[in-house]
Amino acid sequence: MSNNVFIKDPNARLDYQWDWSQWLAVGETITNAQISITPTGLALDQQDNTDTTITAWLTGGTVDAGYRVVCSITTNQSRTDDRSIYIRCAER
Repeated sequence: MSNNVFIKDPNARLDYQWDWSQWLAVGETITNAQISITPTGLALDQQDNTDTTITAWLTGGTVDAGYRVVCSITTNQSRTDDRSIYIRCAER
């Protein structure tokens, strides 16, 4: 993700994707991924994983609240890393 700050309506169900393909080595794949959100209020509705991308479907949130969403991965070569995005909830 090139821009890591997003605006989301609290009534929207939207997808946010982390593309790890440029970071992964040749032949390396994602074997485990976890999405964490702080503070509470924004919810992970669904998570879709491929060998190189993680997609989080997010719902809810409180107007004027900000949230940090972290995607943490482990690869088949035992490397770990994480990337964060920030969601600001607003009526749209």
